[in-house]
Amino acid sequence: MNMNFKRKLPIPKEIKEMYPLTPALEAAKVARDEEIKAVFEGKSDRFLLVIGPCSADNEEAMLDYANRLAEVQEKTKEKLLLIPRVYTNKPRTIGDGYKGMLHQPDPEKDSDLLAGIVAIRRMHTRVLAETGLSTADEMLYPENHRYLSDLLSYVAVGARSVEDQQHRLTASGLNIPCGMKNPTSGDLSIMMNSITAAQHPHAFIYRGWEVESMGNPYAHAILRGYVNKHGESHPNYHYEDLALTAKFYAEKKLANPSVIVDTNHANSGKRYAEQVRIAKEVLHSRRHSDEIRKLVKGLMIESYLEDGAQKIGEGIYGKSITDPCIGWATTERLLLDLAETL
Repeated sequence: MNMNFKRKLPIPKEIKEMYPLTPALEAAKVARDEEIKAVFEGKSDRFLLVIGPCSADNEEAMLDYANRLAEVQEKTKEKLLLIPRVYTNKPRTIGDGYKGMLHQPDPEKDSDLLAGIVAIRRMHTRVLAETGLSTADEMLYPENHRYLSDLLSYVAVGARSVEDQQHRLTASGLNIPCGMKNPTSGDLSIMMNSITAAQHPHAFIYRGWEVESMGNPYAHAILRGYVNKHGESHPNYHYEDLALTAKFYAEKKLANPSVIVDTNHANSGKRYAEQVRIAKEVLHSRRHSDEIRKLVKGLMIESYLEDGAQKIGEGIYGKSITDPCIGWATTERLLLDLAETL
């Protein structure tokens, strides 16, 4: 094979034993899981916000952000349920560039996957311990999920992974909500098939084991916009798009019909400041249709301490080194506005 096998990495069980959760943190995480599941089951009217930086590239900045988020959560707890985006794997369209903290704990140094596994586990644990908020991450590599499986309360399968069989089957074995994004082509039937697969039980090979999954009733749709054949971004968060998704759900007869709207990516045309307007338009759509209100459970928002993005090495604290994000002042104002509107 044309690859160099550098070293054997510890299995997830070994990493968890080296960096365990306390019983108190385990209980806090389970309690948060139940709160989040209640939203998807329709038992809670709280509005979900999966919110945070495009990529959690710096532990101290991420903890600073999460602690600020926890303060807003306390102020808005009757209306909002905030899940910090602690995204440690960054998909790259052509494979090159910064791939997230899992690969590079220090973005200015070479890849070190063992140090990366330890770093991402420590960061997710610190967020839970310091804020009481359990976290979300992208399931970019299904075989890596178990390194964080006792910490995560939400995972997303990205637009470039949603057609992959291993992602779908692994999602079917999770006991937390798993958002399946529409593909970059915008074909909603692919997204709906992925949700169907994730909600069904399966037998497959996972991490060298023959496993049987039970099916995940909390698998659901994430609408993130799409790109046409000319490479132009188009949104799919408008009223008509949400009504069409509701129609597809009704035809599929799936458990817990739910949509999370991603306010960035192709929905904003990567114009990050548009996220505020998009978030408010989605709430407007919910007010005008009981069907859409029940379907749309929340939003996914890219937000960090500072507006915009920077290049690696510029060293601006709390500013994204991947996709641009809205800064904290805008974020806090948006969250308070949403809570007041709901």
